[in-house]
Amino acid sequence: MIAIVDYGMGNLRSVEKGFLHAGHTNVIVTSDPEEVHRAEALVVPGVGAFRDCRANLDRLHLSSVITEAMHSGKPYLGICLGLQILFSVSEEFGASKGLDIFKGRVVSFPPDFSSRRLKVPHMGWNSVSYSKKPPIMSGIPDESHFYFVHSYYVVPDDKNIISGTSEYGLRFTSMIWQDNIFATQFHPEKSQTLGLKILGNFGNLVKGLRI
Repeated sequence: MIAIVDYGMGNLRSVEKGFLHAGHTNVIVTSDPEEVHRAEALVVPGVGAFRDCRANLDRLHLSSVITEAMHSGKPYLGICLGLQILFSVSEEFGASKGLDIFKGRVVSFPPDFSSRRLKVPHMGWNSVSYSKKPPIMSGIPDESHFYFVHSYYVVPDDKNIISGTSEYGLRFTSMIWQDNIFATQFHPEKSQTLGLKILGNFGNLVKGLRI
């Protein structure tokens, strides 16, 4: 079973439908810590404010369950906020603590973007260049385009976890991978055929199928 974690901030049904469309029916949307604990894999999507994300996870007693699942080796897929919350701290609305799975910061796009006619949030289609290709990107060419909606991006201390980067006024980390942990700044569930391919690959990985 794949648990799509419901903490009140995400395109949960879109993610669920994406898995179903990709042929994976073993998914559940839940905010119950016990169901999350029993799941074989976790998906944490999200849009909105980092501080609210962490507060909701804590309030629902999900922070420790998610952290324990990752440390135990369960496959984890983070989407947008589900990527950012893995890091130590975010600059959004002052310093807010993340789950600290990875050392690093979540920072905003520079204030001079408006003078350069670059809109924030960064919204729309953009390409992803592989630094190292994770299994969930199997069958997806380098420089493929995916859908983004974000004003902040992650700056990992350990550059070895970066698996993809994108360009929007600067080059930023758009995908990370270490062992059982995969996370994207872009939204697979909004990225049409290739996005569904990512969800399908993750589901196959959980099933132990060749991808």
